[in-house]
Amino acid sequence: MTPAARLQAAIEILDQVVAGEPAEKALTSWGRRSRFAGSKDRAAVRDHVFGAVRCLRSHAALGGSRTGRGLILGALREAGQDPDEFFTGQGHAPAPLTDAERQFPEPPEGAEALDIPDWLWPEFRGSLGGKAEAAALALRSRAPVHLRVNTARGTVEQAVKALAAEGIAAQPHPAAATALEVTEGARKLRNANSYQDGLVELQDAASQAVTERLPLQDGMKVLDYCAGGGGKTLAMVAQAGIQCFAHDADPRRMKDLPERAARAAAKVTLLSTADLARSGPFDLVLCDVPCSGSGSWRRAPEGKWRLTAEGLADLQRIQGEILRKAAGLVTPDGVLAYATCSMLTGENSAKVQRFTEENPEWKLADQNGWQVQDGTDGFYVAVLTRAKRGC
Repeated sequence: MTPAARLQAAIEILDQVVAGEPAEKALTSWGRRSRFAGSKDRAAVRDHVFGAVRCLRSHAALGGSRTGRGLILGALREAGQDPDEFFTGQGHAPAPLTDAERQFPEPPEGAEALDIPDWLWPEFRGSLGGKAEAAALALRSRAPVHLRVNTARGTVEQAVKALAAEGIAAQPHPAAATALEVTEGARKLRNANSYQDGLVELQDAASQAVTERLPLQDGMKVLDYCAGGGGKTLAMVAQAGIQCFAHDADPRRMKDLPERAARAAAKVTLLSTADLARSGPFDLVLCDVPCSGSGSWRRAPEGKWRLTAEGLADLQRIQGEILRKAAGLVTPDGVLAYATCSMLTGENSAKVQRFTEENPEWKLADQNGWQVQDGTDGFYVAVLTRAKRGC
């Protein structure tokens, strides 16, 4: 495919996304229809699509419309490329620009330029203060690829060497002791022996840092209450000799966890909701709760545009419910940990503060946050313990 043909494919896919089709589904459908497209073509089209979704507002403004064509036109203008070089109408290229499309619009400003919804910008800015603009700009770019080294399989140094032997360059990331950032060859990871053999796992460095903040000790009985795909579950097992259990309100999210655990040589017991009471109590319960995902919008940019004020309020209600339920599964001297992949105060420290005010037997022992402009996803974790009687 020519560069122009790739842009036309992205335009057609983006029209479906703007109409409500999930980007992954639209890309998969296009791939099935386009057997002629090689791996480099598919990667390029995918990058065009997700780049446009990350910058939906600003690119639509620069392109004159929130359509696939407008988004790609806006992307070219932002990059300083001449659209006429691609919009030629020749072969499989996009049709030539119309007179209306040649009218260069006023550049976007404020939240539109930063690709944050207007309704969310006050809370986003209130949560991050002077760092809000830098965080918003970081969310407009592609996320780095991070790996967690499974120390049950080898050291960080051994992982770097093994990856290099397969054409994948990686270097330690400062956010976590087990974290690597891939600097070259990321597309080779899925087929690399280092990945297939469980030496490394795909996991953001801040996500790894969350589990490093937990007071895990050998012999503990630990529950990952909202396990999802199990990234933090496996990280906890690798961190200490614990008896680990995983649960999710939707068990389908954990369908790949047994295979991942086997690859990592990790023992994890999956629990249904009905199993929780008879399997507990637990020395530590981690609640990585459903949230806005504002810290991971580079990886899942559609979430930024689908979130509403009502949806955020509902998420915060669910977060409170999960905390209350999980607290009842913790041993008297145990630990309750709360985590999100959000940078919004209302989902993080404010939510924990409200929980401790409503449940004075719990106190905050530790908390920390990570932000996207610092080279990781945005994450938050709070560690809660029961207050000593008489204090």
